[in-house]
Amino acid sequence: MTAPHDPALTSPPVARRWAYGVYIGRFQPPHQAHLLVMLEALQHVGQLIVVIGSARAARNTKNPFTAAERQAVISEMLRDAGTAQERLRFVQVRDHLYNEGLWLSEVQEGVAQQTRGSRDVALIGHLKDESSYYLRSFPAWTFLPTHVVSPLNATDVRQAFFEDRLSEVAGMVPPAVHAFLAAFRETPEYRDLRTEYDYLREYRAAWARAPFPPVFVTADAAVTRSGHVLVVRRAGLPGRGQLALPGGFLSPGETLLHCAARRAYSETGLSEAVNLPAQRRAQAVFDAPGRSQRGRTVTHAFHFDLGTGPLPELHAAADAAEARWLPFSEALAHPEVFFEDHHAIIEHFLLRG
Repeated sequence: MTAPHDPALTSPPVARRWAYGVYIGRFQPPHQAHLLVMLEALQHVGQLIVVIGSARAARNTKNPFTAAERQAVISEMLRDAGTAQERLRFVQVRDHLYNEGLWLSEVQEGVAQQTRGSRDVALIGHLKDESSYYLRSFPAWTFLPTHVVSPLNATDVRQAFFEDRLSEVAGMVPPAVHAFLAAFRETPEYRDLRTEYDYLREYRAAWARAPFPPVFVTADAAVTRSGHVLVVRRAGLPGRGQLALPGGFLSPGETLLHCAARRAYSETGLSEAVNLPAQRRAQAVFDAPGRSQRGRTVTHAFHFDLGTGPLPELHAAADAAEARWLPFSEALAHPEVFFEDHHAIIEHFLLRG
């Protein structure tokens, strides 16, 4: 039998029970509908594997909670609902905005480790819109459609949370999640995120009356030398304190290449005697629609390779709290310290040679 409106997905026969169920989401944060889907799934599977997306990423207003925090609160809300913890398993996966294959591989590998290779697996979900595309990407697992229909979404929960509409939040999330959110509001991390949320709201409002939705154009510089990449620590919002490639908005009358080089010089104090344009090795466009919380932003990144030798001296500019040469090993190993998709940009240039 085929799933409604999608012949690519097969629904299970009635009364079928699976050894494992897989439920994929970001859960930023988990809400009442998430809980209902999980409880429904547990009626049909022996163990539920919750795949938590957007792991190992820097906190921002779209992804405010770490994967560890989300895993803990999901365990707590299901414990409150009477679910034995031995029936729960978790997989944490990173976002790969520009490499869907890597994301699929991480999910497959994580689930395989939990199931020990069993093929008795059901994928739980609801095809509500294009955000559910991933449900078509695992043909080896039987699709188990949920009967939970709810207008709830985590975006609305986050908006109410950051806008102090706490009574609304209480009605949208399970008690365990509400308790977690109340405690989180007392942390420095919340205060930073709230400041960023207010900044972004004002930023978007400034463009709200434009005749067309704005599309911003930026240029970034990935400058490498002797196994190090040049990075700055952001001093301003959004992403204050996070590492980033030097870069910024394109000015009228300049080329993208000139913009990338200009920002690298101005933000890091790199001497203009270092002729960056002459050292251009590669360039690429990074245009994931949700890559920036400021709005639709397309960046053109340039890789400038300065070869080997001593690392040039740096002096951070006023809009950067720090400029430094970061070893490749550290840059690749810590996506959670980078602003927006800058870690993915570094990966693109370093791992593709």
